[in-house]
Amino acid sequence: MSKQTMTHCQEYETVSRRTFLGRGAQSAAALLLGNNIVALPTWMPRISLADPHVGPAGDTLVCIFLRGGADGLNMVVPHGDEQYYAHRPLIGIPRPDDNRAVDGRTVDLDGFFGLHPTLAPLHDIYAAGDMAFIQATGSPDETRSHFEAMDLMERGATENGDYTGWLARHLATLDSGNSSSLRAVGIGDMLPASLTGAVSSTALQSIAEYHLGGRPERVGQMTSLLQTLYEQNQDMLAVAAQQTFASMAVLGKIDTVNYVPNGRVYQENEFGQAMRMVAQLIKAEVGVEVACIDLGGWDTHVAQGGASGTLANLLTELADGLTAFYEDLQAQMGNVTVVVMSEFGRRLQENGGLGTDHGHGNMMMVLGGGINGGRVFANWPGLHDEQLVGPGDLAVTIDYRDVLGELIQKRLNNPLLPDIFPDYTVNPLGLAIPR
Repeated sequence: MSKQTMTHCQEYETVSRRTFLGRGAQSAAALLLGNNIVALPTWMPRISLADPHVGPAGDTLVCIFLRGGADGLNMVVPHGDEQYYAHRPLIGIPRPDDNRAVDGRTVDLDGFFGLHPTLAPLHDIYAAGDMAFIQATGSPDETRSHFEAMDLMERGATENGDYTGWLARHLATLDSGNSSSLRAVGIGDMLPASLTGAVSSTALQSIAEYHLGGRPERVGQMTSLLQTLYEQNQDMLAVAAQQTFASMAVLGKIDTVNYVPNGRVYQENEFGQAMRMVAQLIKAEVGVEVACIDLGGWDTHVAQGGASGTLANLLTELADGLTAFYEDLQAQMGNVTVVVMSEFGRRLQENGGLGTDHGHGNMMMVLGGGINGGRVFANWPGLHDEQLVGPGDLAVTIDYRDVLGELIQKRLNNPLLPDIFPDYTVNPLGLAIPR
């Protein structure tokens, strides 16, 4: 592993602890106070927004972030580009017609791009027209620092002074008349940065936690305790009472034990159970407009593998969760959009550890009943040395904000894209069908 790679990984480990502590405090505040915190210190960044757009809520947006820099070249494989195999002789995914492949081969999409074999369950959704892939996409900023790249992408910006998240700005500029305490949720123990600044955002680990172990007397005890606390601190916690009690009341009515999904069963892993929880919230019609899910482990510097191995295992988890969610919500899929993204891609050239180092261009996935699916959207830059950027990375030819912006405008009913992505003009791809 190179010295530069070690530095990036050390940064990932060091900053992650600091970020965890910082966001953990933020999430605790969000869970208890719904982000409506009064008497903020003067140094804390504020959000300054235009008048909200008044209109109906659009799709429920499920935003899945693959933390660690997923290898988009081995996910949406450019099997039609010879240079892909020239740079990845050992971890490249065999062509669809390679009969010598032992562990699996690329599942063809359009004659040029194909899917990693463990993503094969997504092909049926793609063929049904409800899923699209975007290749050679990402942020124009060429940082290869995990946290700088994640920060910029979740804020939906290049360098500027706005520290709110792009989803927060969407929610704040769309007055949908939705007063639900669960308008925006982050699945996990802390809110993602994309929801920083959002009104009424909640961090959930599991709906079952709100049942307090299934014992009604505990709910009564907790309610009594919180009411006493609020009565003693009325000025500081008046809004917190409304948010917390509302969340407890709504989530306490959802039957998690007896829930039976349509189609395949969700896998007993973190991602599968997160997708199951979001499906329950959508079916319960509790007012969720945005749900965020993180899936980590994508920093595959060593022993990444090809058609099998570390990356393949991660992709199996991703494909199983997405497919189960799609089958489960067939009746609701016309009003649901899912987007999958990562902070950057991986280097084209495989390294000596049979892995890949931090890169630039990447892929995105979009799934939903309102998607012009069955297509790979790409302005392919090529993989010859002179076509690569930086130390040998896939170039970005589609800005990730073009993807998100089109979804926000056409599927989420919010036209105020300049407020959501400051200093950027969104260029629609024809990815989404207007509601």
